[in-house]
Amino acid sequence: MNWQLLSLFRPEQDALEDGQIDADELQRCLTQSGIAGAYKPFNLETCRLMISMLDRDMSGTLGFNEFKELWAVVNGWKQHFISFDNDSSGTVDRQELEKALVNMGFRLSPQAVTAITRRYSTHGKITFDDYIACCVKLRALTECFRRRDTSQQGFVNFQYDDFIQCVMSV
Repeated sequence: MNWQLLSLFRPEQDALEDGQIDADELQRCLTQSGIAGAYKPFNLETCRLMISMLDRDMSGTLGFNEFKELWAVVNGWKQHFISFDNDSSGTVDRQELEKALVNMGFRLSPQAVTAITRRYSTHGKITFDDYIACCVKLRALTECFRRRDTSQQGFVNFQYDDFIQCVMSV
């Protein structure tokens, strides 16, 4: 058992003491953990996205095992962010983001990378919090797409309602 993680996932964070944490509790937990380092704490929307990525029972909360998985994923993305922040500015620009995405296995058009950059940047710079939000959304949307791309050809057909459910669940 990882006692450090268990201490972060303690009753003070779990306001309802139900063994689950919601987005507000996750935000407090991650802030107190110091995982964001010198970067600003995660905003509530990013915490909601993180929960939606791993919330397999669709409860809107994370149990301890889901939290452990999230912790590992976020730490990996943090190391990734640091390694692609070439100028150590605490942000990544479009070119650094593109390199990071390629390194993670995403094969996106320049237009898609530009759209992602516009969505997650302020003045062309993506903060750590927004980088994590971007990674969560890309991972979740890619998983949603792959579940429907049974022939693995890179094409799927969505009914409108299915598309909305896929996009809005992230």
